[in-house]
Amino acid sequence: MSLWKERFGVPPADQVVAFTESLSFDVRLAGDDLAGSRAHVRGLERAGILTPDEREALLGALDQVGDELEGGRFTFVKGDEDVHTAIERRVIEVAGDVGAKLHAGRSRNDQVATALRLYAKRELQALTRSIVAVQTVLADRAEEAGDAYLPGYTHLQRAQPVLLAHHLLAHCWALARDVDRLVATVDRLDVSPLGAGALAGSSLDLDPDAVAADLGFASRFENSLDAVSDRDFVAEALFDLALLGVHLSRLGEELALWSTEEFGFVHLHDTFATGSSMLPQKKNPDVAELLRGKTGRLVGHLTGMLTTLKGLPLSYNRDLQEDKEPLFDAIDQVGRGVAALEGLLATVGFDLDRMRVAADSQEAAAVDLAEWLVARGTPFRQAHGIVASIVRDSLERHVPLPELVEGHPDLGSEAVALLEPGVAVTRRTTPGGAGPKPVADQLRNLRRRLEIDGERVGRG
Repeated sequence: MSLWKERFGVPPADQVVAFTESLSFDVRLAGDDLAGSRAHVRGLERAGILTPDEREALLGALDQVGDELEGGRFTFVKGDEDVHTAIERRVIEVAGDVGAKLHAGRSRNDQVATALRLYAKRELQALTRSIVAVQTVLADRAEEAGDAYLPGYTHLQRAQPVLLAHHLLAHCWALARDVDRLVATVDRLDVSPLGAGALAGSSLDLDPDAVAADLGFASRFENSLDAVSDRDFVAEALFDLALLGVHLSRLGEELALWSTEEFGFVHLHDTFATGSSMLPQKKNPDVAELLRGKTGRLVGHLTGMLTTLKGLPLSYNRDLQEDKEPLFDAIDQVGRGVAALEGLLATVGFDLDRMRVAADSQEAAAVDLAEWLVARGTPFRQAHGIVASIVRDSLERHVPLPELVEGHPDLGSEAVALLEPGVAVTRRTTPGGAGPKPVADQLRNLRRRLEIDGERVGRG
């Protein structure tokens, strides 16, 4: 059924139908369309457009359609160009003539925008709860790690030893910013477009404020042209999901590296790894790799959406139909990735001995030697030069570093103690640093933050 068939003497060509249909992907908005339609029906009754009996008939028909959709008994027919058309067609079949009153004061423009906002609000809130769950696993693993340490890297070269807890918590704080962004996006999209009509509102005595409250929106639109053309919330959500994907990719990259024989820092649980079709010995980090790989897809969705929006005049244009597939896919992919990552992190085994041995290189304590000199009055640039020359001399002449440190007039035996295994990581004492005291403080701060975020995003 076309909602505009009376305007034309002939039906659209099959090629037009095939190119313009959206039912194949917007069917997932069925529940949100039904919610919007119920609120609209109640609003029509308040405006005197429907009698109480007509309201009940329409609500009953919408409930029946909902049951049919949920139970898999709903039959889509040729001509159902989208889920909104299909639902209205079936309501008319069920309710008879009164069903034709359902669309009074409403356009598909504000109808679709309303359903998409309801969907995005619900799904982004659910995804945010999943992110908090991953953060909780990271915090738990950080607490379990205790005083275990590993090399910290810059330029993928060993730099300084850091507590394993500190490294894991670094990912937690990046994810905390993702939570902030998603919460803010949900707050901004929490606006009802219903009542904006096609672009200019309606002459009927509708109350968009009451409908917005009925649907659980924080407010209603201020400008009808903006209401039906605004897809900022889709672009914002896609940005949030793309940057979240970047953070997941970075974590995935580390897990993939750490699981190699060359690093050997982690051992993947069999339930979160895959094998090779040819090489019997292989255990592959496919979850980590796909966290990395799917990020390109997420960035592509954002780029495509922004490009679609950039040239559109007010108000509604059919180009906006292209908002749904990238949003649906981004939410699907990130949601599945976050769920898989939670399980991977909960089951991964850390080889703490391998990490410790890698971090105990005496050269990794070079900055501690320099800071030891600074604490005794040597300007840092001079201290840096002294230690750098000693390290170079040790490497070139194959002389043990402690021997050179002990024999240096500005250092000596007291400084040699800084090179002992496990000492350097304990010397990081500044707030937010990688040593035991600041990491313990950080973990407490993160636990408080997770408690707050749990309340912000809901726990169920």
